[in-house]
Amino acid sequence: MDRLADNPDDRAATSAAPPATGTTGASPVDVPWWRRFLSHDSGPFAQFVKYGAIGVASTLVQMIVFYLLASTCLRCLGPNDMAVKFLGLPAVEISDWVRSLRFAVDTAIGFSVANVFCWLMNRAFVFRPGKFVWYKEFALFFGAAACAMALATGFAWVLINWVGLQTSAAVVIEVVVSFLVNFIARKFFIFKG
Repeated sequence: MDRLADNPDDRAATSAAPPATGTTGASPVDVPWWRRFLSHDSGPFAQFVKYGAIGVASTLVQMIVFYLLASTCLRCLGPNDMAVKFLGLPAVEISDWVRSLRFAVDTAIGFSVANVFCWLMNRAFVFRPGKFVWYKEFALFFGAAACAMALATGFAWVLINWVGLQTSAAVVIEVVVSFLVNFIARKFFIFKG
């Protein structure tokens, strides 16, 4: 009898562990491509593609919330805004100062909703969780995103208030700056990579 059979802990550890590719014992080649792509072990290119897709979905969530607020209760779309012209959203005649403040509030609310969605999706499909306990990970995720959003929103606020930039153009600038800053923070500091 070998030494593994004498130690019950060793026997349990060697016989109870399921195969790494799933419970069926399938080899990595037998796993469908989409399951490999969605796994945390899909490689850097797939990781960036998934991050980008989730970023696009999160941006859509943020923009939907933003434009719902900007066209209803916290109206900040001027008559010459692209969203007014192309989407037929209602415009309001207000000063650039009030418009920039409402823009910031609408952005913060849209950001909050979108980042809860984004954290859940990144955790499930892109980055390997576990570097920190979940609530600390969420706080770091949200904090990094808040810093990126504050930086981008502040820049857009200045462009609206001092240059008279359209609200929709400011939204695009905010999204691009936030996307780049967030990827770096999430990949290298918050998740396991």
